[in-house]
Amino acid sequence: MFKLLEQVDLPNRIADQVLQAIGDGLLRPGEHVTEARIAEQMGTSRAPVREALRLLESQGLIVSHPRRGFFVRSYNADELAEIYDLRECLETHNAQALVEKMTEQDLKQLEAQVELLKTLGAEGRTQEQVVEDYAFHRMLCAVGGNSRILRLFDQIATELRSGIALVGRIYDDPVDIAATHDVIITALRKRDVALIRSELHEHLRDASTHVIDIYRQWPSVPADELPGRPL
Repeated sequence: MFKLLEQVDLPNRIADQVLQAIGDGLLRPGEHVTEARIAEQMGTSRAPVREALRLLESQGLIVSHPRRGFFVRSYNADELAEIYDLRECLETHNAQALVEKMTEQDLKQLEAQVELLKTLGAEGRTQEQVVEDYAFHRMLCAVGGNSRILRLFDQIATELRSGIALVGRIYDDPVDIAATHDVIITALRKRDVALIRSELHEHLRDASTHVIDIYRQWPSVPADELPGRPL
């Protein structure tokens, strides 16, 4: 699960790998995070691992219990709804700065990212597609230039991917999912702040509604029987 690390800035580098494992569903919500196992796989001592886990605990991604150790934080459906709501607030608020700062090169990169989503969808590479989907939305935040919004987005994206990993990545036609970003690109080309906010609102609300519905049914309904939707 983890790679060997050089002894440089270990706590932050360990935290980055644990964060990636959480987002990819390798460490699942509620799972015990064993310091000794991580230290062994990364070729380091337990002290920097503990420091890394404390850092992730301060970010709300890890919880600790006396005499039991560290665990990946679990989420209920209501908490996921709150996270999606915050994500929508961040992305729609970012629209004004996005329009003001977006260059033609930025727009071309965003267009290329949507084309990448379509390619991944057509090839059935759905796990990669969900990662690149978040990357597209992160690019929107990055172009806006507010580092705090970007940092919050990164945390929210990891929390959402962690929660979604619990029930699996469930999709409709992945090509159709990629195409849902076309209306956002159209709004960006027009540099219409109100339209961008409207399209982002619809895009994110559609995803959140279906993700939360699926999450409320899990685990009473097998994942392969749940309705497929973009996550």
